[in-house]
Amino acid sequence: MTLAVLDASVGVKWFRDEPGTAEARLLLAAHGRGELKIVVASAFVYEVMAVALRTPGVDAADLWERFLAWRIRMRELDAPLMREMLDVSGRLGCSLYDAVAPAMAEEIGAVLYSADRRAHEEWPGVVLIG
Repeated sequence: MTLAVLDASVGVKWFRDEPGTAEARLLLAAHGRGELKIVVASAFVYEVMAVALRTPGVDAADLWERFLAWRIRMRELDAPLMREMLDVSGRLGCSLYDAVAPAMAEEIGAVLYSADRRAHEEWPGVVLIG
C-alpha cells in the first residue's frame, strides 16, 4: 500500500470543481479501497475547512463529518516535524505552511501529492495534480 501525504491544495479539490478535482477524488477513493493510505497534518484540516467555510454551497459541518468517516490519519505538529518544516522551508524557499506536507512526507517516507506547483514543484517525487 502506498503512503501518501496530501497538501491542503489537494483537499480543497474534494469539494470544489476546478482543475485536478477528479484526480483528488480518485486519491480519496483509493484510500477508501485500502489501496492508498492518506496521512495529513492537522494544518491540512484547518486550511481545508477555512476554504470550505468561504465556499458557497459547501456545508463545512457536513464536510467535517465526512472527513472523520474517511478515517484519514491526522498528525499533530511536534518538535521533530517543526525542525523538518524549517529545513524544508529553507530548501524550497516556501512559507512554513507550504513546508508542512513535504516535511511530513519526507519524515515518514511518503509520496507528496500537491496542487500547489509554485510551492512544491521542486520537491523530489512530488505528484502534482491539476
